[in-house]
Amino acid sequence: MPYLSWLTREEDIRSASQAAYRLLKEVPEHGAGDPNSENMLIQGDNLEALKALLPYYAGKVKCIYIDPPYNTKSAFEHYDDSLEHTTWLSMMVPRLELLRELLAEDGSIWVSIDDNEGHYLKVIMDEVFGRGNFVANVLWQKRTSPDARATLGAAHDHIIVHAKCVDKLKDKFNKIPLSREQEKAYKNPDNDPRGPWISTDFTGQTGHATPSQFYTIVAPNGKEHPPPPGRCWALAEETFYRLVDEKRVWFGKDGNARPRLILLCHIPNCINGRARI
Repeated sequence: MPYLSWLTREEDIRSASQAAYRLLKEVPEHGAGDPNSENMLIQGDNLEALKALLPYYAGKVKCIYIDPPYNTKSAFEHYDDSLEHTTWLSMMVPRLELLRELLAEDGSIWVSIDDNEGHYLKVIMDEVFGRGNFVANVLWQKRTSPDARATLGAAHDHIIVHAKCVDKLKDKFNKIPLSREQEKAYKNPDNDPRGPWISTDFTGQTGHATPSQFYTIVAPNGKEHPPPPGRCWALAEETFYRLVDEKRVWFGKDGNARPRLILLCHIPNCINGRARI
């Protein structure tokens, strides 16, 4: 797998294991709330703070969110956001190594960043967490008005998400409940024992299609369906017929319609388009 290289790379990778363990010392005058809540506000170098948390939380943390310096070449009151690129990498790598140790096997890490270092962050997170454990690059819109400073300006930032083990993270995310309007779209015209569902288009764009996506589908009642003009099928033929066997394809009430993919309602106890939670 390709990886980034910089002058102090090997030293920076070792610095996580070489960081000293420090004891966390309570400062009662700065405490508040329930002392047994396990919530902590730690003052000090964050590399040392992460190392100090390992004896308590290694392999136990389900979700980590960090907001590291974006390295925008700006100077703020409480920290310098104008690090030399190698220095920024040197700071990030050992901290990501320790954060990985804190994650549970079904945990995930979410890191805010912008375009200044976002693409480099993705590469080093692929290396630390494994490229196969990349989950998503979540975009959030930070500006809606035009940027008068440039012809082409960045209107969004990134939240790069990796899993500790992506196979153990599947179906672990909290799912957003459907709105009432969304729920109304889920029906069960064929009395599917799995519950209400909706169907979605099964065609795809041809720009990145492979030959396996161009085939004629024969509906249950005999009608042939080649891909629509200028389109292909969204999946390869072998995958399509596996979905047919799993009853995840809808050919319409008469069994002759162009195939559509069945999407089941993901809310527990979703009955007749209504969710009972």
